[in-house]
Amino acid sequence: MEQDKKLTIIFDIGGVLVDWNPRHLYRKMFNGDEAKVEHFLSEVCTFDWNAQMDRGYPLAKAIAERAAQFPEYEAEIRAYQSRWEEMIGGDFPGTVEIVAALREMGYPLFLLSNWFVETYPLIYKRFEFLHWFEDVILSGAVKAAKPDPEIYHATLERVQREAGDCLFIDDSEGNIRAARELGFETILFTSPEQLRAELSGRGLV
Repeated sequence: MEQDKKLTIIFDIGGVLVDWNPRHLYRKMFNGDEAKVEHFLSEVCTFDWNAQMDRGYPLAKAIAERAAQFPEYEAEIRAYQSRWEEMIGGDFPGTVEIVAALREMGYPLFLLSNWFVETYPLIYKRFEFLHWFEDVILSGAVKAAKPDPEIYHATLERVQREAGDCLFIDDSEGNIRAARELGFETILFTSPEQLRAELSGRGLV
């Protein structure tokens, strides 16, 4: 148990702590027409396009370029920046409760996320629990995104621990696989209840 308590615990943000989904915004903009929402997100502001900003490409520049490419969707594209906060559905209270318990028990807590540098301050201001973490490693700042090995190496440098001394929690199988290959302890997140059960099974909570 004493050895386990030395673990540094690293959380992903989107899908684990915070409900980020551009559909929250575009369902409003397209009046609930799911076909139009899915077309827009698969053909215009795609998740691959979003990944460019995750890796540090300037958001304003990306918006301007996309609006020039798809002028018929200019209003919707510009909303990706101007109304970005409406993509946040809230937090996941069950996960936040787990973080609070781990914090109370004295575990070193960090964040590792594929996230834009421009938008992170918005959620940092909105969600008090993000202030509980010792530091955040953002892909947009590192200019490398999960599952690229580079961002995991940058994380180890930041937390000043070996991979085997870190437990990484993420909702992406690809991200978890990459971390595990580098020697991290890992948990693939599917729900707060599952996470609590796995942490309890390891004697951590």
